[in-house]
Amino acid sequence: VSDFDWSSIDTSHLPSSYKTNSRREKELLQLADHFFQQYTHLNPDRKPLFIHPVNECGVQKFVSTTVRPTLLPYPDMYYWSGCASFVCDYLIMEPLKCSITPPSSLYSPTTILKYRRGNCFDFTVLLCSLLIGAGYNAYCVHGYATLEMCSLDQTQELCPLLRKPPEVPKEDVPNKYRIKYPLEPQSKFELQQKVRKEKETKPAQEEEREEEVEVGKPKRDALHGLRVHAWVLVLSGKRGVPETFFINPFTGNPHSTTDECFLGIESIWNHRNYWVNMQDCQKGCRDLSFDLSDSFCWEIMFSESNKRSQLPPESPTESPKKDTDDVVSDPGDAFELWGPCMEPSSCLTFLLPAAEYENPFPGGKKVILYNKAKLEKWAAYANGDGLVERLTVYADSECTEELEVKEWFKHRKDQLYMREVNKQTQLITDHFKPGHPLLLKAHSYTSLEPETGHTVEFYHTARFDDLWKRFENAAEMTEYFVGREDFLHKRHIEFDEREKKVEKASITADANSRPIVQIKEYFHRNPEKPADEDIEECIFMVRDDIIRLTYHLELYDIIASQVVFRRLRGRKKREDEILLTKENTVKYQPWSSEKHKNLFHLNNLLGKLKAEQKKLKEQVRNSEAEV
Repeated sequence: VSDFDWSSIDTSHLPSSYKTNSRREKELLQLADHFFQQYTHLNPDRKPLFIHPVNECGVQKFVSTTVRPTLLPYPDMYYWSGCASFVCDYLIMEPLKCSITPPSSLYSPTTILKYRRGNCFDFTVLLCSLLIGAGYNAYCVHGYATLEMCSLDQTQELCPLLRKPPEVPKEDVPNKYRIKYPLEPQSKFELQQKVRKEKETKPAQEEEREEEVEVGKPKRDALHGLRVHAWVLVLSGKRGVPETFFINPFTGNPHSTTDECFLGIESIWNHRNYWVNMQDCQKGCRDLSFDLSDSFCWEIMFSESNKRSQLPPESPTESPKKDTDDVVSDPGDAFELWGPCMEPSSCLTFLLPAAEYENPFPGGKKVILYNKAKLEKWAAYANGDGLVERLTVYADSECTEELEVKEWFKHRKDQLYMREVNKQTQLITDHFKPGHPLLLKAHSYTSLEPETGHTVEFYHTARFDDLWKRFENAAEMTEYFVGREDFLHKRHIEFDEREKKVEKASITADANSRPIVQIKEYFHRNPEKPADEDIEECIFMVRDDIIRLTYHLELYDIIASQVVFRRLRGRKKREDEILLTKENTVKYQPWSSEKHKNLFHLNNLLGKLKAEQKKLKEQVRNSEAEV
């Protein structure tokens, strides 16, 4: 129940047109009242039409004059999704005073925007005004809906952020040459026994399923089919809308016209005309036709409006044509006569400055409860860390045990835009937009302490070394590369435990770095080189002073060539020493080029590998520092 007192609102600032009716408006109300009386006489079993309620000043107004087409000067408001999101976020929902009858009053969008609250009819009129202003063929709908939709209860629905896109089935290309294997023989007696057993257990299983459904299903609504609701109808055609659909103004979500939540329609209207539904709604809106030119399905108030709708659409800022003739010769010419009463309004634009538009949530925050999920929204800059949205997924319907938390951010200097937290494993994953100082794309971790397990993804096309991904913990580090000219695609480093020494004040953290045990590098095939000269795997065993090379295989070969360089036994290691003999070189080459038979070539190769090893050590230390 709303605790806001609408009777205490200030209407002194409103224009005189809100407080009185002009002569043309009075004549329009007479036509509307005449239409209402004819409809009531011809359809005594139908509910009264919602056609001329009073406004905030207590003055009776025709509902079409309340719709004020407006195009707000914000990019998102040019699309239906932006308009719907703004309305459902900006306003506070108030239930109808009586759930089975429409309201006795309909306030102007100006007042609704000022006080940022309203019922479903207020939401609908404001949203329809914005959609028509943006060029959509939109209409306000007075009808009936389910209890959950009327009361904004989404606790039985799946959160839209958790819905998976439908999978497109892969079409199997028929192959007439495919071998058809014979089916396995089956016993007819065993099949009969299986069918008999299923028949015996089927009733018990159905009873269990019905009990489970009854436990999870909400109770039957005593007012099902009688609850009044208002929403927006968007017809196909304008703005490239391919299919007619509904918009629930409370949530901003689109719905199919066959959605079971919508149980019937009494009437629809826009800023130009008013239509009454003459179709049977026993099956809801599933079988309704939305061809408004069909007089058997829709009873129209001003018949000439349909002819006008067939003309080229007007721009959102174009005012309807004014007629200076004051004499009403035909109700069909009513729109021409009362066009000034329904022309676009610019007052909504002045009521919504940029500061108000960027802070759409009353109180700065909005909370939506879904089935086993909770969605929280904040205005931009409301939180110091840029947090604008948080989705919490729970394991139970009571929302007591958290499974996963997702957070979205805006306007951060480090370009962080999303964070995922797995509450079961405590794994945190940060996602970044392009522009991070370290070119980060994603960062997964359980703790921000070093060497505790970090997986980092980079925008590799922006890095000079084409590094795509890096994983690091206390014992190892693995790096993955994409598109390198030297065909390197993976590097794996193994570390040993640090020496347990008492750290002195003068000793820095770099001085106590982890000892490197070995470095492995993996290369893709270079088609410009022979296989026995193209290295596939290079292992630097730093501690044992061994270098092992494994070459790529040629087609149809099964054993790769290898070359191993190792330090002589019993000989002390010297810095930058290169000593090549038969004792410290092991070669296995099923096929071999002339280069590998040349000791001079192997000596040069060893020198390059030693220089490469020294360079790799520096790169490993830089990678540790970067992590």
